[in-house]
Amino acid sequence: MKSATFALLAIVAGAVPALAGTRAERTACKPDVLRLCAAQIPNAGAITACLRERRATLSPGCRTVMEESDAPMRSVAARR
Repeated sequence: MKSATFALLAIVAGAVPALAGTRAERTACKPDVLRLCAAQIPNAGAITACLRERRATLSPGCRTVMEESDAPMRSVAARR
C-alpha cells in the first residue's frame, strides 16, 4: 500500500505543468491534480490541460505556477 501511494505521488509530481519546474512548483499543484484531474493521471499533457481548464478553482499556489508556465507562450504569441 505504501509503495502504491508513493508511485501515485511520483506520477502526479512529474505530471504537473511545470514539468521541469522546481520541487516547490510541483508541490504547489500536487493537491490540485489529485482533487481536480486524477482521472488524467498519468497523462502529463491531459493533466496540464485539465489544470488550465479549471484555473478558476486552483489553489493560489498552483494558479501562480500555471500563470508562470503560460507566460512564455503568451510572450511568443504577442510577437506574431
